[in-house]
Amino acid sequence: MKIQMIHQQGGEKTVAVIFDKGEEIVAGLHDFASAQQLSAAHFTAIGACSDVTLGYFERERKAYKRIALHEQVEVLTLAGNIALSQGQPQVHAHVVVGTADGMARGGHLLEAHVWPTLEVIVVESPQHLRRTIDEETGLALLQMPAEKGEVTNPDAGVTLPRQDVPRSVQPGAAYPRQPR
Repeated sequence: MKIQMIHQQGGEKTVAVIFDKGEEIVAGLHDFASAQQLSAAHFTAIGACSDVTLGYFERERKAYKRIALHEQVEVLTLAGNIALSQGQPQVHAHVVVGTADGMARGGHLLEAHVWPTLEVIVVESPQHLRRTIDEETGLALLQMPAEKGEVTNPDAGVTLPRQDVPRSVQPGAAYPRQPR
């Protein structure tokens, strides 16, 4: 894996992480996040893999069904985030891969081995994100601060207004446009 800082401004950092042949993506991203002590970041990637294990969360079992693809695939898109869970960085990634016949397969990324390369762009935020275990699902989900008002990260000198989406705004509904 090769790492290069490509931009830094106002506490936000953008890093290119290039995986080599045979490297495992999820473990590599976790090792990178731990070494860089990331507490809030998002990433996107493209490339190719020699095999991929996707996950589909089965609600009733509260576990991922493993879907193995033992073939060369193109990584059409890989997107995810990194947040703290029990004080450690946790990688959460979803992937869509393309097979030789042009079909797309996707899901939660459980494991994948790079062949020949994977190009990941990681954007670190100065604001911390935290995951806590949701009792209903058993998953570590991102949590927002409980109180309304300002969200502050004193380490980064950042204060943002907390914004809640009104309950009247339903998924798929048109959101009001913000003035430019």
